[in-house]
Amino acid sequence: MTENRTKLTSSEISSVWTSYMNDSMSKCILKYFLKHVEDDEIRPIVQFAYDISSAHIKKLTSIFQIENIPLPTGFTKKEDLNLNAPRLYTDMFMLNYINHMAKVGLLAYSSFIAMSARKDIRAYFMEGLQETSDLYDNSTDVLLSKGLFVRAPYIAYPTRTDFVDSKKYINGFSLLGNQRPLNSIEISHLFMNTQTNMIGTKLALSFAQTSPNEQVQKWMLRGADISKKHVEIFTKALMNNNIQPPASSDVSITDSTTPPFSDKLTLFHMGLLSGAGTGNYATAAAASQRNDLMVNYERLSIEIARYAKDGADLMIKNRWLEQPPGTIDKQKLTKSKDTE
Repeated sequence: MTENRTKLTSSEISSVWTSYMNDSMSKCILKYFLKHVEDDEIRPIVQFAYDISSAHIKKLTSIFQIENIPLPTGFTKKEDLNLNAPRLYTDMFMLNYINHMAKVGLLAYSSFIAMSARKDIRAYFMEGLQETSDLYDNSTDVLLSKGLFVRAPYIAYPTRTDFVDSKKYINGFSLLGNQRPLNSIEISHLFMNTQTNMIGTKLALSFAQTSPNEQVQKWMLRGADISKKHVEIFTKALMNNNIQPPASSDVSITDSTTPPFSDKLTLFHMGLLSGAGTGNYATAAAASQRNDLMVNYERLSIEIARYAKDGADLMIKNRWLEQPPGTIDKQKLTKSKDTE
């Protein structure tokens, strides 16, 4: 009896395709990290992350082959990685970067699982979610042991439950400056988005510093400026409530100007972070109950969207933007048939 194999849905194809692109990018970056990491406690974390991405590439390649779907080009050691480039990042930055990208991966795998129906695809993404959870857990332990983990602000424990008794609770705009204090949910999102923008700033600066392309340099510097501005806005909101914002060391990037990664890879990476940032802002806007915070997240999301769009245009101009699998253009197909 011939077994009828259920084909992948559009959601499953997009999830597998996106995973391949992300893991092929991560493998190049982590390979470079392995070349330069020196700390004996951080090296195992980098190796673990690299091994995860390498194993994922093999499994995803098998899925594409079994389903007879063309394998994405993605990113390769030959085309997108220069292992001869001098050291660009400190070990501390490598650890923070892996910890941050593990957070991005946790969100991605959760959504991939939710969009998948076929048992083997769900099993693959569930395994990826567990591996990424372990990576986040292990990297957090090392950050804590080295005193590098930046904890969210502490607040006094509540002594009783309460209910909102006035519409003034959501009003964040006041000429007299007597806004209600931030609640714990709003603090957590302001804190997290400050941290992610700090990492984004450093990455953008490192990519601008090493890119040989003037247009890429300008776009990366623009991204760094946007991230710095967003950090200032979120920091001000915390400081106005006498809450200490997260601190970050500037000792993260060396003075090397030799590019370890292709412009194609760095543009893709910043696009990935822009998408993750937009998602974070949307979640924060929905969770925040003070309307000044909601407005800030919405307008800053628009700024990120415009920045990401300009980056995509730059990739298209240089033929670096790989097209995801899509449906057949029936009108184009009909026109081509008429000309035969």
